[in-house]
Amino acid sequence: MEFRFSFRRYSLAFRQPVRTSRGQWPLREGLYVRVERPDGTVGIGEAAPVPAFGSETVAEAEAWCRSVGDRLGDEALSGVPRNLRSLRNALAFAVGGAADLPRHASLGVAALLPAGRAALADAPPRADAGFRVFKWKVGVGAADDEMALLDDLIGALPAGSRFRLDANGAWDRRTAEKWLDRASGRPVEFVEQPVAPGSKGADDCLAGLAADYPTPIALDESIADEEAVGRWLDRGWRGYFVVKPALVGEVRAVLGRLAKAHARVVFSSALETGVGAQAALRLAFAWPGKAVSLGFGVWPLFSDARFDGPAAAPFLRMEDVNRINPEALWSAAS
Repeated sequence: MEFRFSFRRYSLAFRQPVRTSRGQWPLREGLYVRVERPDGTVGIGEAAPVPAFGSETVAEAEAWCRSVGDRLGDEALSGVPRNLRSLRNALAFAVGGAADLPRHASLGVAALLPAGRAALADAPPRADAGFRVFKWKVGVGAADDEMALLDDLIGALPAGSRFRLDANGAWDRRTAEKWLDRASGRPVEFVEQPVAPGSKGADDCLAGLAADYPTPIALDESIADEEAVGRWLDRGWRGYFVVKPALVGEVRAVLGRLAKAHARVVFSSALETGVGAQAALRLAFAWPGKAVSLGFGVWPLFSDARFDGPAAAPFLRMEDVNRINPEALWSAAS
């Protein structure tokens, strides 16, 4: 089958720069791909890579799109390089559409808190809105200061609130041990990616931390592709798997393996626009395993609110997801 093909690159300012252990992130860059099928129907996907997570760059995705011209056939689709994971994901959704039937009527959502002391001002209004799960970026400041802030946050929020502490691989083993010791006995649902993947002994370090402390650990950057997911499943990992569908090239294959293993999966945003969010959330609603609060409590996110996904709320419904209009975002990106 051959499709008419086009793409548009975007560069969008965040309402406020996102602070992580890697520094300030002021702009979201990515591209939309659009295919027109022989029957006249249209599919739109989003490639929203994050090179720090092991994906391609936007420039690499754009170069491939330019190379194929305005026609896209089966040969080109099968020949997309494996390292262009975000682009392969975008093309799969544009060509295949929403093939997954929802299994959940609604899903809980974790609210994303800003790093540092700004979380103290942001968290109470989120709690007043009904949120009870909060994701907080740590590893940005000194560990002792952040641990004291965690206690302040716990004291400022209603009983029953839970925290996800996302270090983005910022800690060494000793700091990770201090944090996991501090988290024990506190309402911490899990600690996400305490040490960075790729360094010598990183996998053994993560496995050792998971065995030595009661607070669960969630893998994020460590499961950047299908091979990495398989490696951790083979190790018998019983912690959480944080899946950012926008960054996984073979996302349905990955989710199939995780479902077969009865893994604990957290679907999470890669700070993509509404196009990619819709594709990712449809997968989350179709997940056959136990529902875990989504890591999609990120909006409002962009200075241009047209590109946001569903408004952040304690629960998300399928009709909220279906309300996103990819064609409108494609037009807005022109």
